[in-house]
Parts: sequence; C-alpha cells; structure tokens
Amino acid sequence: MTDAPLARIRYHRPPDREDLFAQSIVHRSDTVVVTYQPRTPLRRPVVIEGEVVLEDAAPAIWFTFPGKWYDIGRFHRADGTFTGIYTNLLTPVRFLAPDAWSTTDLFLDLWQGTDGDPILLDEDEFREAVDQGWIDRATAEIADAEARRILDLARRNAWPPPPVDEWTLERIEALG
Repeated sequence: MTDAPLARIRYHRPPDREDLFAQSIVHRSDTVVVTYQPRTPLRRPVVIEGEVVLEDAAPAIWFTFPGKWYDIGRFHRADGTFTGIYTNLLTPVRFLAPDAWSTTDLFLDLWQGTDGDPILLDEDEFREAVDQGWIDRATAEIADAEARRILDLARRNAWPPPPVDEWTLERIEALG
C-alpha cells in the first residue's frame, strides 16, 4: 500500500472539533471510494457495549459513498480480528479534489458486531447537538430518518452495501 495515493479527509465534529485523516485510496468508482488505515491512531479504544471494537494501531477500512449521508468502516483489533461494521451518519462528502474531501459528523452511528443485533449509537449526543444548534433541524431530520432507514435494513440483513463485504482486510493486504 506504499504506492497507493493518500486521501486527506477533513472531518468536522460540531461544535468546534476538526480532524484531518490521511488514508490510502485502494479503490475508486462512481459509487464508492475505499480507503485503508493500516494503523489507526487512537487516543483511546472504541468500546461498544463493553467490547473493544477498534484499538490504537488497528487496521480499519473506510467506504465513502458520494452523495450519501453516511460512511462505513470495517473495524478490527490490532491483531487483525474483524469486529464489525460501523456506519457513521454525516453530511454528504464534498470532494475538494480527487484526494481531498470534507464532511461534518452528525453524531448518530450504527454498530453491527459479529455476534449481535445492530444498534443505534449516540442518540443522546445527537439530541444535544440539535438542542445546542450545532446541527440545524432540517439536517437533523434527514440524519435521523437515514439512521432509522439503515437500522431497519440492518435488522433485515440488507445492510451494509455490497462493497463493504467485498473489500476485506485480507483482500486489501493481498494488494501489497
């Protein structure tokens, strides 16, 4: 992956946090951009329902869908163990250049672990963001409806979209 172009992703989290992520672009089509973070830098592990689902220096694969209100991550532990699918609700990505884009987090997330039912996360943070005016009501209505739609699809085993199952860690590592 040393020769793969890097994507620079500006990620705004209201009210005032902004992160810049650099990830290798491993696939691009009109419908999805697949990026790879071989060693995710985290200050603390991501823990959902008491289970570590992503830890410092663990690989993650991200799927950005142009025009959609979400991106999706395939999460792993540092040893490469697949832990599940993380859907992040956000504003549709603005592509500033082929290797640079930006988006705003809308707080709601959906987790599909390997051993359990899908769950909607961070509804309390979402409501606070709306109440504080960090997310306008029209955007909040879209995000909430999209989260509920995705949750329904996941409960019917119709989520995530096919590229997420096709681009596994093993496939990406085989690219070299």
